[in-house]
Amino acid sequence: MTIRLCKIALVAAVALFLFIVVLNNAFFDYASNYGFVEHVLAMDSLFSGESQVWRALRDPTPGDGSWWFYHAFYVTIILWEAVSCALCTYGAFQLFQQRRAPVVAFRAAKKFAVLGLTLSMLQWFVAFITVGGEWFLMWQSSTWNGQDAAFRMFACIGIVLLFLAAADGENESDA
Repeated sequence: MTIRLCKIALVAAVALFLFIVVLNNAFFDYASNYGFVEHVLAMDSLFSGESQVWRALRDPTPGDGSWWFYHAFYVTIILWEAVSCALCTYGAFQLFQQRRAPVVAFRAAKKFAVLGLTLSMLQWFVAFITVGGEWFLMWQSSTWNGQDAAFRMFACIGIVLLFLAAADGENESDA
């Protein structure tokens, strides 16, 4: 039972983290986080100069800060985080309901938590490390570089996913 409760607590902790991320990104700090996305997509702080900026998505009307694509990209990130949060929250709830169930039932209850954790890991790896970091060369910016944070979140959530996916014990009394 202890291992199961630890798994539930960690999935719930990821759900709480994602909930706070969504609140910050969507409501409390939209402008600064939007600015981060805008600068990464514009590739306006690279040390390699102009050789790779053909990849950049730059506002055709500089200065107004209202290019729709930046907002659409940012809203997609927020929605991705919100779906991951909802799946982890529901997953933790399902696991909690099955905490005393036989091993097979508890294992089956992992489905939504696994989906939520995986979706979140995909976001950190695909959207931030791959697209932001490599395609838009975010790693070259001393100001707008979120790769360390993205890797940290990818690793933390990955550890939770590995722990959740691991066997719960040899028999029900061990779980």
